[in-house]
Amino acid sequence: MSFLVLEQLVKTYPDGTPAVKGIDLSIREGEFIVLLGPSGCGKTTTLRMIAGLEIATGGRIRMAGQDVTTLRPSERDVGMVFQFYALYPHMNVRENILFPLRCVDTSEADMQQRLSTVVDRMGLQKLLRLYPKQLSGGDQQKVSLARAMIRRPKVYLMDEPLGTLDSDQRIELREFIRSQQLDNKVTTLYVTHDQEEAMSLADRIVVMDAGLICQVGAPAEVYDKPASLFVANFVGSPGMNFMQGEVVAEGVSSAFHPKGAHTSIPLGREVRPGRTTLGVRCEYVRADLSGPIEGKVLLDEYMGSVRSVHVDTECGRVVMRAASDQKRAVGEKVRLGLDQAHIRIFDAQTGQSL
Repeated sequence: MSFLVLEQLVKTYPDGTPAVKGIDLSIREGEFIVLLGPSGCGKTTTLRMIAGLEIATGGRIRMAGQDVTTLRPSERDVGMVFQFYALYPHMNVRENILFPLRCVDTSEADMQQRLSTVVDRMGLQKLLRLYPKQLSGGDQQKVSLARAMIRRPKVYLMDEPLGTLDSDQRIELREFIRSQQLDNKVTTLYVTHDQEEAMSLADRIVVMDAGLICQVGAPAEVYDKPASLFVANFVGSPGMNFMQGEVVAEGVSSAFHPKGAHTSIPLGREVRPGRTTLGVRCEYVRADLSGPIEGKVLLDEYMGSVRSVHVDTECGRVVMRAASDQKRAVGEKVRLGLDQAHIRIFDAQTGQSL
């Protein structure tokens, strides 16, 4: 059963700028949802409307069966963490973290138990007596996160909460956020443009662009079966390799003829003929002496456990993932093959997956 429902939610600013263009989304109780998209896509505005910090221009927000569209933030029972922390300067770290519990008359024993759990997990023991001005930016963000996580609201709303932290702290707190959410089973919406965060945290990812939802699905579904060219390009680092061309029938199967190239790529299945775009992830491109694509190495990037090999071909630039010990010289000629099971075909006009 859906716990949080957005129905044709719209936000248009007074100057006529559309931020969110009528989105629908149903979220189950206890689910961890990540809103993922580029800057300006509407993900933060959506979060702020759910929080009550932005008034929706149109549509409805329902939480636990109640219409909360016009309720004040204080009436919605949400815990909020934003990229730009706002700590009370006259309170030390301990009092900042406990403040939400004092507002709802929590017993002293319960406060101490929750404080101990959060502080231990986040490594804040030595900071409890300090004041915000004595903390680094990263530590202030950790305190802001602890203040939100010590509560057990109906919904957690998090907008880039790890944006100011270094990589080690991000990984540590990512684990903390997910474990706390699983323990408390609080419905969570998390905004980020960081794909690694999205993949590691989400039960489902909501990919947004230009105020609209492009795709909703489990991380593996969004990565392996993108619904559109935008999703295929935005999700993944690097994004999918693309080739423009045409699908033609070849016997009981189909083949892709890249535009301007003298080769044919077998698809291993039947696809509607016509102008299309072929997409394939770099890990499904392999060096193959009998492969249909010929090219020359432009760049070999050592990434630690793997290499990203950029190849100039008559089909366009193609990035191949290779083992770290398979170094290739710039200018080296290679032939490439594609894993048929992971080739995606997109409509040339609409950009939608076929």
